[in-house]
Amino acid sequence: MAEVLLTVDKLRAGYGEAVVLNGVSLSVNAGQTLALLGRNGTGKTTLINTLAGATRQHGGSITLSGLALHSLASHERAGAGIGWVPQERNIFKSLTVDENLTAVARPARPGQASAWTPARVYEMFPRLAERKRNLGTQLSGGEQQMLAVGRALVLNPTLLLLDEPLEGLAPIIVQELLRAIRRITREEGLSAIIVEQHPQAILAISDTCAVLDRGTVVHSGSASELRGNPALLDRLLGVAR
Repeated sequence: MAEVLLTVDKLRAGYGEAVVLNGVSLSVNAGQTLALLGRNGTGKTTLINTLAGATRQHGGSITLSGLALHSLASHERAGAGIGWVPQERNIFKSLTVDENLTAVARPARPGQASAWTPARVYEMFPRLAERKRNLGTQLSGGEQQMLAVGRALVLNPTLLLLDEPLEGLAPIIVQELLRAIRRITREEGLSAIIVEQHPQAILAISDTCAVLDRGTVVHSGSASELRGNPALLDRLLGVAR
């Protein structure tokens, strides 16, 4: 039986007194990828931000590998195993690519087969290797996204959170990032939750899926089954693509 890595139970959270998530429950098994889908404004980013500790939690619980994640500050969650790639990327634009990676790098976790190091990030993203002495301000949007993913990886997390990693990128960069995400999750076996507006692309590299609407989970199940059911996908998201 697969080991449950993350459990979210009856989660209520939002910004200040405003509650956006109202009773969200879901789980992610070790080594699995969850596609988090939904129309705009349904709470997807709020859920990712809540897992990372960047919102106000009003109720419920978040457990990662048996640890009560909801009781930890955001900086402590990185140490607990959360690797977060927010929509804003949050790279240090005044530092070089290499400094961005080495500033946050953590050693491998107990039992981890192979640590993510800056060298491994460069091997996966050769564009970054070519620009390792460039400042963050000197990178294209796609290169900044690659760096944001690399910064999350060198934390050596147990769960990777990706919030719309393909947004606003050129098609060739989208394909490069999709290949990298597939490698990270499928070949390396890192668990992940991915929020994306391109459901077919993300469902193709995910194991399970959850669809949010008005801050609650309205559908969960197999990613491949949802991908193969355009009528259901259209009903849930308003567009079958």
